[in-house]
Amino acid sequence: MSQTEQEWDLVIKPRSKWYEIDLRAIWRYRDLLMLLVRRDFVSVYKQTILGPIWFFIQPIITSLTFTFIFGGIAKISTDGMPGILFYMAGITLWTYFADCLNKTSTTFVTNAGVFGKVYFPRLIMPISVLVSNLIKLGIQLLIFITIWTYYLITSDKIHPHWEYIWLLPVLIFMMAGLGLGFGILISSLTTKYRDLTFLIGFGVQLLMYGSSVIIPVSSINNQKIKMLMLLNPLTSVIEAFKFIFLGSGFYSGMWIAYGLIFMIVILGVSIVIFHKVEKSFMDTV
Repeated sequence: MSQTEQEWDLVIKPRSKWYEIDLRAIWRYRDLLMLLVRRDFVSVYKQTILGPIWFFIQPIITSLTFTFIFGGIAKISTDGMPGILFYMAGITLWTYFADCLNKTSTTFVTNAGVFGKVYFPRLIMPISVLVSNLIKLGIQLLIFITIWTYYLITSDKIHPHWEYIWLLPVLIFMMAGLGLGFGILISSLTTKYRDLTFLIGFGVQLLMYGSSVIIPVSSINNQKIKMLMLLNPLTSVIEAFKFIFLGSGFYSGMWIAYGLIFMIVILGVSIVIFHKVEKSFMDTV
């Protein structure tokens, strides 16, 4: 058989245009994606004494700490809700976003050895982080629902809006998209500007204080500060989550739409930059 008559199972060729994103390749490598998800989930607590129990301990300890410091000592408003329930409502979705952002922001640096040896769609790495963190989010949602059910039965302060429960998958999708978008954008920039790696931890912590995890929007009287907080797309997501389950919080369809549009834009721009950087990142990492 001549060379011209040969049929190849897979042809790898460079993209010639910046907007050419092969989503079908990600689907073809779905088995690899699942292997990476399993690796991420198992490796985190593999050599720990308590293992996956940390998934349950971390949100409870964090919520109790916030309740003691911000609710007990600082006397910050919790919208009339029990402190541990109020803070856990914010921490549940925030932790998912923060974990996705922190882990995807080092995609090129931590996987440089693998990227330099074998071909696969590079976007699979950050996507695997989103999927593996969904497992952790599911566990933390279960903890939140358990505590929420207790207060729902024993207290008259909780007034959930069941008619908006359909919005929960949208809120999770928005957090995943924002975490992926910001994460791969930072990852693309750190291949050339390593200084950003030192700012990620501080920046994420600062972002949390501006996302109504601790300070509810309803307690802010200064309209300029309130508007600045609402311009943070994470705020509308966290406030909507509290509105659905607790009956408190600031909910606005307009701000949810703003957050969704912001997520789509930042995700689109970040993916384009990510694919542009992946062509030459081995020269700078």
